[in-house]
Amino acid sequence: MSDPLYAKPLLRLAANAAGAGRLDPTDAEGHAHNPTCGDRVSVTLNFDEAGRIIEMAHETQACVLSQASASILGANLAGAGKEAVETLRADVAAMLREGTPPPSPFSDYEVLKGAAVYRNRHTCVLLPIDAVLNAFRDGVPDERKAHDPVAGSCASS
Repeated sequence: MSDPLYAKPLLRLAANAAGAGRLDPTDAEGHAHNPTCGDRVSVTLNFDEAGRIIEMAHETQACVLSQASASILGANLAGAGKEAVETLRADVAAMLREGTPPPSPFSDYEVLKGAAVYRNRHTCVLLPIDAVLNAFRDGVPDERKAHDPVAGSCASS
């Protein structure tokens, strides 16, 4: 491909698919959908006792931009809390407007700077981050709450 948007480093990140799959059991799951293009991202997360991510997995049925973004998260999100993910989202959105990539460990987002000139592609880049934020918002899946004495009463009682 000759389009600079789809440079080799971006394609490598997408092909790497760090964190691809699903965690079971999981502490939280979140989903994000781009109705404009049909991209869908689902994430599952496990947290430590302080609410920081210790594991993340993603199922990404989306364009290469969303795939690369999800792969960056899969490789680097461990240790992040909700505030760090909110900051990351703001940093990536700012990069798409102004060109400065987020700091390490998320500096790989620089390969997605080519999407900046395509406003309709910004959502694709941000979609996996939004799925993670939705997981923080939505918390523990209902079926896990039903069987976890700490999260809720057992449905079979």
